[in-house]
Amino acid sequence: MNYEDFIQSKTHSECTGGVEPTFIPSAAFDFQRYLIEWMCRKGRAATFADCGLGKTIIELAWCENIVRQRNKLVLLLTPLAVVGQTIKEAEKFGMQCGRMGSTGAQIVAVNYEQLHKLDPNDYAGVALDESSILKNFDGARKSQITAFMRKMEYRALFTATGAPNDYIELGTSSEALGELGHMDMLSRFFRNDQNNTDNHRHHITTGGNHGAPKWRFKGHAQEPFWRWVSSWARACRKPSDIGFDDDRFVLPELTETEHVVKAMSKPDGFLFATTAVGLKEQREERRRTIRERCERMASLVVDTGKPAILWCHLNDEGDLLRDMIPGSVQVSGRDDDDAKVAAFEAFIDGGARVLITKPKIGAWGLNFQHCAHVLTFASHSYEQYYQSVRRCWRFGQTEPVRVDIVATESEIGIRDNLRRKAEQADQMFTSLIANMNQAQRIVQKHNFDKKELVPSWL
Repeated sequence: MNYEDFIQSKTHSECTGGVEPTFIPSAAFDFQRYLIEWMCRKGRAATFADCGLGKTIIELAWCENIVRQRNKLVLLLTPLAVVGQTIKEAEKFGMQCGRMGSTGAQIVAVNYEQLHKLDPNDYAGVALDESSILKNFDGARKSQITAFMRKMEYRALFTATGAPNDYIELGTSSEALGELGHMDMLSRFFRNDQNNTDNHRHHITTGGNHGAPKWRFKGHAQEPFWRWVSSWARACRKPSDIGFDDDRFVLPELTETEHVVKAMSKPDGFLFATTAVGLKEQREERRRTIRERCERMASLVVDTGKPAILWCHLNDEGDLLRDMIPGSVQVSGRDDDDAKVAAFEAFIDGGARVLITKPKIGAWGLNFQHCAHVLTFASHSYEQYYQSVRRCWRFGQTEPVRVDIVATESEIGIRDNLRRKAEQADQMFTSLIANMNQAQRIVQKHNFDKKELVPSWL
């Protein structure tokens, strides 16, 4: 080993604790092959790849390589309705994946809600599908998952929305992988500016409260931070983000149309509708205009004859839409797990033309490429909106996708806020990818051929 190789082997990005990949599905694209090989060699790593880039084949291949070389089960945690979809994908690629208790299953696919029934000692490793669930670092679910993974030798995270505008999510992902905890990350790379009101673009908060502490990069820490993130994560919205060709990954046209509904009734004490200010007024506005909004949404889908997904936020909205639209199926929180899965599968298989549900129930992990029509009510949550649209508008979709957003005159502020968050998230993800790629170039570029000038008297 020469000196350059010796120094390179000491860098954080070169530290590996995984397995040498021996199985790569023949169906994998070149960039997927790269991510599979990199994640297998790392052993503990994260892939933040956009919807439709094949995270399922990557995570299954990672699991399969661990199974083959450690001869022990590997756990794959997913959202509820994604378990069946994942098992079907595994069959296509020649891998043995099944539900908990399935005979012969080497990769065990289980929804997050079943985690308390499992013993971590039964598994060589664990992969988290839609790992953005970890971003709620105060949540009981995050603590449960992190504790379960703590003694796992092999760990992998996969999500499409890996902290494009939330550094805290990077900290919780790091903690789950056994890297720095989120508070250790903050103390190492950031400075607490609790009394600083400057809205610098690198400021972040540790919570959603207006008075929460603000953090900014320490003067020397931005480059080391991205170098550290690059040691355990890869991010991409398209293959070219990590140096591959985009020819087969071009998204179809997306058309977003806003439909403003005029409320038939006015708020108590007012002669005309006013812009709702604050969450309390916005909630009241939603409940007061349920019928008007649902009637408009139903009118957009009743006579099309094509599949459509309707995203609602209230149970009353879902119930009313189901009654208004023949041939629709609703998935609500009051349904048991079997009923939810059956309804999702009916929509995927064509048994139901229209699916009605809430983003927090069905907007993560599912693939609805057969559908090109999305309808939703106005919402402040950019992540929910993004995931809702991306169930259909994803790589592999062959039809132009239509998104109809139904809102009242008083919800103009909500729509504007969503646009602002979308722009911010796009800028932050662009920055994330650029900084990670730059950090990789810095890490990989070690030249020890600089000649020093020696004084003549020596």
